[in-house]
Amino acid sequence: MSDFQITRDAFGKLVYTGADGVPHVGVVPVRAFPIAAPDEGLSLIGPDGHELAWIPRLSALPEAQRAPIEAELAVREFTPTITRIREVSTFSVPSTWHVDTDRGPTEVVLKSEDDIRRLGNGRLLIGTSHGLNLAIRDMAALDRHSRKLLERFL
Repeated sequence: MSDFQITRDAFGKLVYTGADGVPHVGVVPVRAFPIAAPDEGLSLIGPDGHELAWIPRLSALPEAQRAPIEAELAVREFTPTITRIREVSTFSVPSTWHVDTDRGPTEVVLKSEDDIRRLGNGRLLIGTSHGLNLAIRDMAALDRHSRKLLERFL
């Protein structure tokens, strides 16, 4: 996997340099399965929209290649995790939810019950009216009050 280099330019953009030595500025990492298998299957997409490299397993890369990719993914895939649902404004939609996340307390507006997606194994992904996604990693791990509120929408 060391047949390429990944660095940042002076403007903070990712630069991919392949075995041919040609640098490609503005590379975007895209996970094939961001929720089900985040470590498996990652594509480096060039500014023209074409794939420059396929990485079967991100964790298999050396630190020098992996670190800039992970930093870019962290910015692109910002998904706070809900740790508690304090209250909901109404049990119909749209409704305002007051929640605690791993990033602090916030309030979000749920436009439709379809904004809650089941991912399996008790995991949920909740899309908000502002385009932000919030995750619930394990529904069973939520406190009783949170589960009771959530179940009214499922």
